[in-house]
Amino acid sequence: MLKQKLRDELRQSMLARNELKTSVLRMLLSAINYYEIQKGGAGYVATNDDVLSVIQKEAKQRKDSIEEFKKADRIELVDKETKELAMLKAYLPQQLSEEEIRNLVKETLSQIGAKTMTDLGKVMGALMPKVKGKADGGLVSKIVREFLS
Repeated sequence: MLKQKLRDELRQSMLARNELKTSVLRMLLSAINYYEIQKGGAGYVATNDDVLSVIQKEAKQRKDSIEEFKKADRIELVDKETKELAMLKAYLPQQLSEEEIRNLVKETLSQIGAKTMTDLGKVMGALMPKVKGKADGGLVSKIVREFLS
């Protein structure tokens, strides 16, 4: 299970005295534990899909932080967040390219027969399970809106 792999890597990074990796893994495991508590208390165990969604959430937070720190000209914090993001991406599945997303959107639009923005919900509902964990939802939504407008 992915959560156990993260725990094992935390132990290894602590033994290797890799402070950044240890910090990122502790944060990630803490976020996963928090997710489990919110879902069902002490008895709930996160599935691999749950763990991946937590990792994606944390990666998105890093991306948002990087943008804000760039605006504030805080280069040292941009560097820190960039390193953390790179570590988080190592645990995510290979992301789809923009071209691959565009092809999936075209395919989904033709299957559903969507032509206007009123069909956005139907398209996103059909498309998101196909790209779950492999693409940023914001990017997918942006591309779908381009095709529908």
